[in-house]
Amino acid sequence: MDRINYDILRVAKGQKPSRIPIWIMRQAGRYLPEFLELRKKYDFFTIVNTPSLAAEVTMMPIRRFDLDAAIIFSDILVVPQAVGMEVVMEPGVGPVLPNPISVPSDLVRLNFKVDVKEAMKGTLQAISETRKLLGDKEVALIGFSGAPWTLMSYMIEGGGSRTLSKAKSWLYRFPEESIDFLKGLTEVVINYLVEQIVQGAQMLQVFESHAEHLSPNLFMKYCLPNLELIARKVRSTVLELGYEPVPMIIFAKGGHFALQQLVGIGYDVIGIDWTIDPQVARKIVGENIVLQGNLDPCALYAPQETLKSLVSEMVERFGQDKYICNLGHGIYPDAPIAAVEWLIAEVHKHKI
Repeated sequence: MDRINYDILRVAKGQKPSRIPIWIMRQAGRYLPEFLELRKKYDFFTIVNTPSLAAEVTMMPIRRFDLDAAIIFSDILVVPQAVGMEVVMEPGVGPVLPNPISVPSDLVRLNFKVDVKEAMKGTLQAISETRKLLGDKEVALIGFSGAPWTLMSYMIEGGGSRTLSKAKSWLYRFPEESIDFLKGLTEVVINYLVEQIVQGAQMLQVFESHAEHLSPNLFMKYCLPNLELIARKVRSTVLELGYEPVPMIIFAKGGHFALQQLVGIGYDVIGIDWTIDPQVARKIVGENIVLQGNLDPCALYAPQETLKSLVSEMVERFGQDKYICNLGHGIYPDAPIAAVEWLIAEVHKHKI
């Protein structure tokens, strides 16, 4: 039974914490010297798919910093891998899918009925192992998945893209097939998140990282219904299995136009990036939803006093009620370790 005095869980459940909780997207990994040492021995997906290694990387920032949550070391692209696509991590390039989905007839290559317990057992077992390593620490463990549109866009583009023109063209050229594609991914994501809770995840985040590429109309048609179904079905399924639902975070990067709609689809926390004023976001979502964010990752390059001032201003603009501190996106590979320490210390200085 999870202890209720985990600050981040208390906030997510609408209760008062003892301090403002903070975690950092991509906190486990590429900016940490100890992770870089491990990467000299193993490739990226070997670490992701080896439970003991993934659990160890998840714990690295917890041993270094006074964080309120751990996030399992994995990658959103384990979902495309699970349904049958090859994904490789190219040095200096990032994720590459050598055989992308180009036309609707390619969808026959994908197995949306995959057994996630088997296909994603590395990450699922890592969650269980990490819970054991966390022991009595008042640090919650966050699981996650990419959202269907973000996953679909990687699978069509074959990797990262500045425009997502190939993926977006599907929404215009193949609207019905796009809906089917997203429906299949949604089913896999639901099953994957349910199993993460079964293995011990205490919170979940859904990353709709490519929301910013869509118009409001496209987002409402192709993203919002699936995001709502994920929140609803994950909760109902875990209850049927005899487990307690856990708080869920939706992070739709650049999706400011949809904040009001995101409030009503079943998530406990809405993450925002650094391109929206927290006070504006609060006015849109109202007083009853928890907000998460939203320091510009590049602020970590600022001198100490400047960074402390930026953090203090951010906290004041969010307010101390119903707030989880984070960056507005993932931490960058060359982020200074000292700046992470300053950030956390400054956030925790604010009295509740």
